[in-house]
Amino acid sequence: MSDSMIQQDAAEALEETNAATTGTIGTEFIDAEVDTAANADAAAADDRTSATSPTAERTKVTARAMKSRLSQVSIPDLGKRGRIAARAAVALALAASIGSSIVFSQHDARDKELLTAREQAQTAACKYAPALASYDAKNLDAYFTAVLDGATGDWRKQFDSTSKDLRDVLTQGQVVSKATDVQCAIRNADRDSAEAIVVIGQTITSLGTQGKPAPGQLSMVMRLERSGDRWLVNKVNSPLAQQPQQ
Repeated sequence: MSDSMIQQDAAEALEETNAATTGTIGTEFIDAEVDTAANADAAAADDRTSATSPTAERTKVTARAMKSRLSQVSIPDLGKRGRIAARAAVALALAASIGSSIVFSQHDARDKELLTAREQAQTAACKYAPALASYDAKNLDAYFTAVLDGATGDWRKQFDSTSKDLRDVLTQGQVVSKATDVQCAIRNADRDSAEAIVVIGQTITSLGTQGKPAPGQLSMVMRLERSGDRWLVNKVNSPLAQQPQQ
């Protein structure tokens, strides 16, 4: 066999080996296949060219060169479609992670906002209760001003419309009331409205108590609404006053 035929055979073997190894295979498998093909080609060349030792040697050199070239070929673990799919999977995972973070952040922001609203409404109710339960028949103007300042809506209209009659009753009875204890809790609330349960302990002095302080208690449900940066009372439901002990 001529040198050109041997080189042609080696080239064809190289092309066939490249075609067979275009998938996702490891270099160990390539080395094993190359060793087998090279050894087989060398043995066949030895048989066919035993009378021409230089030709056989060139065949072995060609086989070793083919093995060297193939062993340097880098076969990727993933094809083009695989790389695209992997990148798409990473992008989807990243998007899902970002989306979850945004959702959790939004929920966390809403929870904090609601908690802040409840705290502000409770503070307003606890502050308004003593103003509502503390008065002196000798200085009712300050009392009416304080009550109206924290009121809005129906409650403001109601209290304002009855203030004249209330003034007459308190003046005639020479009533003095002082808030001694306030307990308040928010029953329900959202960002702009709340409902508070309020219990006010009082010490009341009047003609009916013969000028002596007597304990009393006032219980009510307040409705509050946000007005700008303030919480105002817009409704007082069924205030129940426990009469002072005689």
